[in-house]
This record gives sequence, structure tokens and C-alpha cells, in this order.
Amino acid sequence: MGRTGVCWDNALAESFFAALKNELVYRVVLPTRKAAQRLVAEYVEVFYNRTRIHSGLDCKTPHEVAIEYQQNRSNAA
Repeated sequence: MGRTGVCWDNALAESFFAALKNELVYRVVLPTRKAAQRLVAEYVEVFYNRTRIHSGLDCKTPHEVAIEYQQNRSNAA
């Protein structure tokens, strides 16, 4: 977190929520809040973290980056 009013503070969060809305929320009509919660959780865990590649992560998924980080951390110890 930086100073108040610095536009880059929330850039990652804003990017995530924009992707969530454009790729999921605006494309479906959900009958209940529980169905919406289930679908958002599935989107984040299955698609966003494990399938969708991110240019900011050298075209890797967040899951791949997390695994590489854990392996490098355990190798360094």
C-alpha cells in the first residue's frame, strides 16, 4: 500500500475484478446468491488460478508460479 490517491495501489485487485466481471459475471444469470458464490469460487480456483495464463507471470498460471516458488524455496533451505 502506498499513499492515498496513488492509482497503482489497487492495480492487481482492479485487474482481477475486471477479469472476473468480464469473463463470468456479465455472461450468466444466477438465480441465487449461493449459486453465485459457488460459481465465483469455481472460477477463481479452477479457471483463474489453474488454467488462465497471465502475461505478468511470464504467461504462466498463478498455480504454476506458486509451485515453482515452493520448489525454489525448499531447494534453497
